[in-house]
Amino acid sequence: MLNKLLITGAGGGLGTVCRDRLGHLARTVRLADRDGLGEAGATEEIVHCDLGDKAAVAAMVDGCDGIVHLGGQSVEAPWETIRNANIDGMVNLYEAARKSPVTPRIVYASSNHAIGFHPQTDRLDAHSPTRPDGFYGVSKVFGEALARMYFDKFGIETACVRVGSSFPEPRNHRMLSTWMSYDDFVRLIERVFAVPRLGCPIVYGASDNDAAWWDNREVAYLGWRPQDNAEAFRARIDAEMDPPPADDVNAMYQGGAFCRDGIHEA
Repeated sequence: MLNKLLITGAGGGLGTVCRDRLGHLARTVRLADRDGLGEAGATEEIVHCDLGDKAAVAAMVDGCDGIVHLGGQSVEAPWETIRNANIDGMVNLYEAARKSPVTPRIVYASSNHAIGFHPQTDRLDAHSPTRPDGFYGVSKVFGEALARMYFDKFGIETACVRVGSSFPEPRNHRMLSTWMSYDDFVRLIERVFAVPRLGCPIVYGASDNDAAWWDNREVAYLGWRPQDNAEAFRARIDAEMDPPPADDVNAMYQGGAFCRDGIHEA
């Protein structure tokens, strides 16, 4: 069992899932976000932190032997916004981890948008080149590279999870390939903190979908076995909407609509 698990972005969708369902992994769960989060539970700590604030991030990380890093800018935005949370914030987090008296193991929420411009006909694995579909995707590629450097240089272990689409149910035809159930996400985090040696793997965050684009054989050693399948929702999605036409980005590229989004200027 971990002594203290930090969950950043704990007020978001996946952060709320982790708050509700990962308490068994640690004696204390430290929840962090810029605001909100309500009252702390009996085994919880609440921390309000802007990831761009180096001193605040150092205090947030101090003493934590596990981190689930979900915090940061989660969609496309002007570069200044992304840089503060996803670039400077990542450097602040890893520097805090390096200097902490306890070296934490980290789950880093990367994104499918790190590889979003790959065609949907491509089958990707951990060695496939990155093809980000916007500033947000670029920031996730940076985060993966930073995590790798801190592993190679300082031994800080990180699972870089390229989260697909994690919602209670898939919402459209593209998500029949990218969907990851909350149950499978929780199972993945449990395995990351259970294995004796993690390293710094790339993990594709998706359930066991029949229409999957991603190959996780490289991380079989984690013992993670996704159990859900988006195919169970195909009939509902077909009834609710037409599939996108073949020349639409949602049918062409793995990143979907992000691939047609322009540059967001401040």
